[in-house]
Amino acid sequence: MNANILQLALTQLRQGGVIGYATEAVFGLGCDPDNGAAVQRLLDIKQRPIEKGLVLVAADISQLMPYLDLSKLPEGRLSEILNTWPGPNTWVIPAKPEVPTWLKGRFDSLAVRVTAHPQVRDLCLALGKPLVSSSANIAGQPPARSAVELEQQLGHKLDYILPGNTQGLANPSLIRDGGTGAVLRPA
Repeated sequence: MNANILQLALTQLRQGGVIGYATEAVFGLGCDPDNGAAVQRLLDIKQRPIEKGLVLVAADISQLMPYLDLSKLPEGRLSEILNTWPGPNTWVIPAKPEVPTWLKGRFDSLAVRVTAHPQVRDLCLALGKPLVSSSANIAGQPPARSAVELEQQLGHKLDYILPGNTQGLANPSLIRDGGTGAVLRPA
């Protein structure tokens, strides 16, 4: 990824901005998960209720460790989860008690994914932490699949749209329960 493009995105994230970026299937909206005002702004842009919770996307499992309580997973579940990463597989895993409501919503768990998208991976590595990753759309509407679509739908509300392309997957990530493996949202 072009260093200047990456720096523009990082500057916005560090200043509490909300950015748009390509993921495996659709464009996402992202912000610093530890900045409550930024997360609230992202929720406002999407018109998404805080109770639903959000997804964190990371470059690797180590970036998710401050947020997750892996000791609450049943024996053997973690290895199954790790075998699906990196990739378009989101897992709902017990959250540490200190994880704020703005991330986990009404749940005691958090939806997380280790991305296979190189641009998102580079962004998370440069930021040094995961990103909030929510589909780039107003709740209930189809997500943007290109930077042009995102600009048309939400560009005026975002601080930056990272130029890039999805990896062409037809559907957003599969979401499964980390404790049971049950599918919560098919791909």
